[in-house]
Amino acid sequence: QNLNVCQHCGHHFRVGAGEYVKLLIDEGTWQPMDANLRSVDPLKFAAKKKYSASLADAEKNTGTNSGVLSGTGDIESRKIALGVMDFRFIGGSMGSVEGEKIARVFRKALALKVPAVIVSASGGARMQEGVLSLMQMAKTNAALTRLAKMRLPYISVLTDPTMGGVSAGFAFVGDVVIAEPKALIGFAGPRVIENTVRVTLPEGFQRAEFLQEKGAVDFICDRRELRKTVASVLAMLQRQPADAIE
Repeated sequence: QNLNVCQHCGHHFRVGAGEYVKLLIDEGTWQPMDANLRSVDPLKFAAKKKYSASLADAEKNTGTNSGVLSGTGDIESRKIALGVMDFRFIGGSMGSVEGEKIARVFRKALALKVPAVIVSASGGARMQEGVLSLMQMAKTNAALTRLAKMRLPYISVLTDPTMGGVSAGFAFVGDVVIAEPKALIGFAGPRVIENTVRVTLPEGFQRAEFLQEKGAVDFICDRRELRKTVASVLAMLQRQPADAIE
């Protein structure tokens, strides 16, 4: 009932992609896209665990075929194309399928001439797919560039965590970038950075509040206010009359 936010301290617990769809989209308007897309194992990757086994476990644990849930729907009667990443699916990592589904969200927004909203939660590129995963940064950004040329709004919502190739590819380049409180956001993780540059990082480094202070995040929004906030931002970006905006 409280959207997995602690009523005492405000801590935002991680939730799955389906919960964000329920939170944002008007009841009865959700139309899923590309639910049949499924990752393969082109490199026959194996470390401590085979990639094929990781995929099978992730599908079993989440009930989905990939780390992205995508579709179209209305948010307070305003149609959008929506993509939501699910950290439960191999750490929300971006493989070929995830990159393709995000790119298709932007293409669908372009085809329908509606805004796009992406809710990110990812540890970065999926190493088990090698360079095929890294290529998704260029693919998603190219699709997003076409959306920008048509002046269609794109809102990026950053949740805990949003890291690596996802932040570099599309998460940081929204017309408006919103973050949940205290979300870990960045490219390389703070421990990697400290070990590389041999300096002690400031307290709160790569947390949402730090990034807002430095200008990388526009504002921080409590999950319980996210639906109303996204709808209001879309109304402003689409130049609706002032009386249409709360």
